[in-house]
Amino acid sequence: MFNFRSSIQPMKPYVPGRPIDDVKKAYKLAHVVKLASNENPYGCSPAVKAAVGFDESAIYPDGYCTKLREAVCRHYGAEENSIVFGAGTDEVIAMLGKIFIDPGDEAVTAAVTFSQYAAAVEAMAGVMVYAPMKAHGFDLDALLEAVTPKTKLIFIANPNNPTGTYFPGEAQNAFMAKVPAHIVVVFDEAYQEYVAAPDYPDTWETLRKYPNAVLLKTFSKVYGIASFRVGFGAAHPAVIEQMEKIRCPFNVSNQAQNAAVAALADQDFVRDSFNKNRSVMAMTVEKLAEMGIESLPSQTNFVMADVQRDSLEVFDKLMAKGYIIRAGAAFGMDSYIRITVGTEEEMTGLLTALREVLDGR
Repeated sequence: MFNFRSSIQPMKPYVPGRPIDDVKKAYKLAHVVKLASNENPYGCSPAVKAAVGFDESAIYPDGYCTKLREAVCRHYGAEENSIVFGAGTDEVIAMLGKIFIDPGDEAVTAAVTFSQYAAAVEAMAGVMVYAPMKAHGFDLDALLEAVTPKTKLIFIANPNNPTGTYFPGEAQNAFMAKVPAHIVVVFDEAYQEYVAAPDYPDTWETLRKYPNAVLLKTFSKVYGIASFRVGFGAAHPAVIEQMEKIRCPFNVSNQAQNAAVAALADQDFVRDSFNKNRSVMAMTVEKLAEMGIESLPSQTNFVMADVQRDSLEVFDKLMAKGYIIRAGAAFGMDSYIRITVGTEEEMTGLLTALREVLDGR
């Protein structure tokens, strides 16, 4: 009946974490804690709520994101013509697929990472090549070995989602020195603000040195404005020029732009969120270890824990107790669960519920 594009047929839609109200209704629960989508449990800066406003709801937003562009460039020391904004970095990732991938072209990423990289490539009839990982992290040498004459893009999440692992700046520098200049390397740093490791890469410096590097940043994680959908890509102006050709007009709302400007200005909130996350993360990992559960070292706001059980079964039983987490089965890690690090109170409740589930209660 319909003649859909053939490249779309084998693709599967992204499955988000289950909504809180849906779980409340299904399990007849009064209180549900969502620890599945790596949102900031402390919300957003109070300045965001004051800045959003709805007085301009009837007019189209500033398509150039002028004020937000100025704020981002000032904060990061970037040039105005090196930035493109999207409705979350999901849209920016999709733009990259549209400007680089022809049918049959290849892109390379790790075996377990963010699914939207593949979606951007496969939607354009490209082929995603998955390189093996090392210690649940990106193996940069394996990525290089996966490169072929058909490779156009390399997607790298650092820290990685869903494993939380990272690689240092020295490794990134050595990697970029070996990547052919015509292959574009996309560094997704959605969780960079949560990183505590002192040797984490300075990817802005990588961009200055390598014209084939792209950096992705989001306001959905530590800044706590995921519902507004705003992120950006930083790249060589020649790349940005092509992305602007296919960017949807007025793709970032006035409210989202105002929220992002206010969020970026409140770095005290960012530091407070970082400190709380590291503290509660340490407590969570310690309590998991006491339960005999090993977790992967994480530089993010989530932890991947090996419960040595069917992750879907644990997911269902935790949900029945009012806690939504992410089953590792979604990533091919069948005995793992991914837990967003919530507040201390939320994590204490989650750990109690997890112990009950593992004890058969």
